[in-house]
Amino acid sequence: MAKQISEAALDAKSKIQMTTGDKVLKGIFYAFIALFAVICLVPFILVVSASFTQEQALTTYGYALWPREFSLDAYRLVVAGSDIPQAYLITIFTTVFGTFLSMLVTCMVAYALSLQSFRSRSALALFIYFTMLFNGGLVASYLLITKTLHLENSIWVLILPSICNAWNIILMRNFFNGIPASLSESAKLDGANDIVILFQIILPISLPGIATVGLFYALSYWNEWYRCLLYIDSSHSNLYTLQYLIQRILRQVNYAASQPLDQAGLAGTLPTYAYRMATIVVSTGPIVLLYPFLQKYFVQGLTVGAVKG
Repeated sequence: MAKQISEAALDAKSKIQMTTGDKVLKGIFYAFIALFAVICLVPFILVVSASFTQEQALTTYGYALWPREFSLDAYRLVVAGSDIPQAYLITIFTTVFGTFLSMLVTCMVAYALSLQSFRSRSALALFIYFTMLFNGGLVASYLLITKTLHLENSIWVLILPSICNAWNIILMRNFFNGIPASLSESAKLDGANDIVILFQIILPISLPGIATVGLFYALSYWNEWYRCLLYIDSSHSNLYTLQYLIQRILRQVNYAASQPLDQAGLAGTLPTYAYRMATIVVSTGPIVLLYPFLQKYFVQGLTVGAVKG
């Protein structure tokens, strides 16, 4: 009997072995993916290289994969402003705390929408979907935030208006719908309520969806600048986000560089192009470094094998 099983296993193994054509096709696919990755990586390398290049060399020779004349002038200009560290702290706080609150609200609402026993889920889903099609406009939201909620010139104006996104709620609801209902049913038979089911059963096996939607929220908070422009005035500059402060500094540098030398002193030597590249590196670097830690959750199927029998 054991001999028959081993022979069957060897026969099955021989059947799944790749042919020469399969190996060639697989190699072509790998080569194409590697080429595509290089094409995507080269522009970022050019940006990093330009940020470490002296302005005169950059305007003379153009962009290169390696700095022709190494210089840190652009980064010195970035960190010269004393507001940069404070802006970094504000952006990190709003990104971390805002993403946490957004995911908490999004997961709770999405879980309610995924429950068949929730009677008003169709009406709530229609209300959420309606906000994707129509909104009150800038004037209505500005009056609500400033006159009713009084959030202007506070850090909460950078978090609360973005705490919930209709598309992300629908995305998480669809993800929760793909989780076997038998998990929740068995937990209810053991006496668990919906809060226990959500936080101890549903969320632990929903890491791919949480990582995906959480990255969407994190990118939104990290790139926030528009609400600083609308709701935070210059007397509260300590609440400026990194993106908005960099935009202000960049406008000042571009203005100074556009002036004649007799009016702007050394304006002609300001690293305007290198500064632009340095701001890109400073503002996108943390997100680029964060993505590899979340990438594995995009491809893991954590619900596989959660239900047995």
